[in-house]
Amino acid sequence: MFRGLACFISFMTCVVLTISSVESAEVQQGNSDGEWRVYGADKGGTKYSPLDQIDRDNFQDLEIAWRWKSVDGFLSMSTADGGEWWSSRDAVVERLEQETPNLYRTQNSPNYSNFQATPLMIGGVLYFNTPLSQGVALDARTGETRWVYNPKSYEEGTTAMTVTWRQRGVAYWTDGPDRKDERIFWGTGGGDLVCVDAKTGHPCEGFGKHGRIDLTIGLPRADRSNRDYLNAMLYSVQSPPIVVRDVVIHGSSIADRRINKEAAPGWVRAWDVRTGEHKWDFHTVPQEEDEGVETWQNDSWRYSGNANVWTYLSADEELGYVYLPTGTSTNDYYGGHRLGDNLFAESIVCVDVETGEKVWHFQAIHHGLWDLDFPTAPNLLDITVDGKSIKALAQVSKQGFIYAFNRVTGEPIWPIEERPVATDTNLPGEVVSPTQPFPTKPAPFEYQGVVEDDLVDFTPEIRQMALEAVKGFRLGPIYTPQMIADGEMKGLLFRPTGGGAANWSGAAVDPETGILYVPSRNRAGVITFYQPDGGNLKYTHGAPEPARLAAKGERNFPTMPRGLPLLKPPYSRMTAIDMNTGDHIWMTPLGNGDLIRNHPMLRDLDLPPLGGDGRGGPLLTKTLLFSALSAGGTDGGARLVAYDKATGEELGSVNLPRGAIGTPMTYMVDGKQYIALTIGGTPPELIAFALP
Repeated sequence: MFRGLACFISFMTCVVLTISSVESAEVQQGNSDGEWRVYGADKGGTKYSPLDQIDRDNFQDLEIAWRWKSVDGFLSMSTADGGEWWSSRDAVVERLEQETPNLYRTQNSPNYSNFQATPLMIGGVLYFNTPLSQGVALDARTGETRWVYNPKSYEEGTTAMTVTWRQRGVAYWTDGPDRKDERIFWGTGGGDLVCVDAKTGHPCEGFGKHGRIDLTIGLPRADRSNRDYLNAMLYSVQSPPIVVRDVVIHGSSIADRRINKEAAPGWVRAWDVRTGEHKWDFHTVPQEEDEGVETWQNDSWRYSGNANVWTYLSADEELGYVYLPTGTSTNDYYGGHRLGDNLFAESIVCVDVETGEKVWHFQAIHHGLWDLDFPTAPNLLDITVDGKSIKALAQVSKQGFIYAFNRVTGEPIWPIEERPVATDTNLPGEVVSPTQPFPTKPAPFEYQGVVEDDLVDFTPEIRQMALEAVKGFRLGPIYTPQMIADGEMKGLLFRPTGGGAANWSGAAVDPETGILYVPSRNRAGVITFYQPDGGNLKYTHGAPEPARLAAKGERNFPTMPRGLPLLKPPYSRMTAIDMNTGDHIWMTPLGNGDLIRNHPMLRDLDLPPLGGDGRGGPLLTKTLLFSALSAGGTDGGARLVAYDKATGEELGSVNLPRGAIGTPMTYMVDGKQYIALTIGGTPPELIAFALP
């Protein structure tokens, strides 16, 4: 078993294809022509636009240009090419509960509130999808609906897991500059890939079966064609696919909170953009003859699943490479059924878009036990390190590290050291990896692990409260092993949690400077294990054990009196990192933290900004950095904030009608720049700001 920096890095000959200069520039420079063609602005995931009409001098003059209420609130029971009758959400829920009695479906009735999509803008039209997997096109000037396509995926349901009924966006493809053939692609909660005509919303005839592909076909332990319905019902696609060189590639979301060790593997799958013909799969859980199968001891690859890319992907069109940020394998927190390093879980994998063959990879966590999936696509950027130009990849992580590589070869830009970590655990059957990789640069962008010095110390009295609260919990640095509650041992207090320091909103990068901007959150957690009834997992986590503890008046988390925070601030922050040097440039708390500082024991103290007002996804333009926060507006509510890119200084904010959900984007049409994002409500909305 190999370890260290090379970590199974291999090389392939790159087939160089001639592509347009526009496509090549898209990787690094954000979108051109005022458009926003890919979920993260471009295939390199920069979240950057060169627009500058909205600047520091006029930002606070922004007004709401239009508002669009989600069609999920009045669900269309038709498709774009059928009849038009509408029903309320309550009627849909009632019908589903009658027609789909399976527990895995009805326990998560349709919920339209998680409107996480970031729209695309091409040719004056916005494209996105809704939590119930409906595709939508709007006029980018007015917000008026052009078309809605309803694939009725709610009739098949969505995964029985915590992150249900949410869709983050769509992908766009066209056949050339004249855009004769334009297509929109998205995955559904029912496990399908949908293709529609961008102009009409009608299904793409000739693509799959009436514009749809069943993504479970050929997938071990989840193939609906083989009647493996249970695992198929735990499979969905919630993040946008990516289209590279006429190939559409996607990951998947797979339920992990389960009682059986058998699960669908999170293979990354690719299809021909015109016909839907299957192109390739990358086996994130290796099969019998695959590289890395020996890292799944006792043939655990035969039944283990997940190791999926539940978030979005990035790609270098010029190289023909796609970058896959994978997650933890089944089960997130207990690995006694999958001993070994479990390649390619929690890895960055570079594959050839034409063949799916691996070019290079790096595993960031061996035998993961903390649910530290890679939660977002890597950012692609060109940098200069010690006078040498490098095509780079920067992967932010839940654990607060940034992993930086030459994206062509997989060679780390700065050393990544394999260091010893604690291995003692009281979980029967668990064997913890003795080492884990630690990047030497950049420094972590968020707190890691929990030791006594990390406990809040606003006053000596509050400090003592924190010390009392953590009694019985194991403390330690990052990668301290999980523990099962046993007598006085209440479990491991670990940080970051599965919610991550960074998460799906990811980071933004300025292609002109090579500076990366990362929003993050400071939160600790405790996992409660129990032995499930009726399954074959030795241990699993989550319900019903927390409910049993609550019934006995016990808690599985160290709770401070009267709602005080347990840890030192800031509770969320934005960090700017120069990827040319690996140095942090600045860090600023995200918000003042008024809900915390107004506590009776804190309001008379002279405290700095505490953060904790969310970690909204970043948007970067030529002049400003934007983020949406949950508090601090003139009405005390949510707001969109503009920051100075060079210093992190807050330059101003505009009130949001409701809290933001998705990451903001920007576009220009008819000479006017807009900023659009999704917000909460009943139903939630997509809103756009512009100057008067």
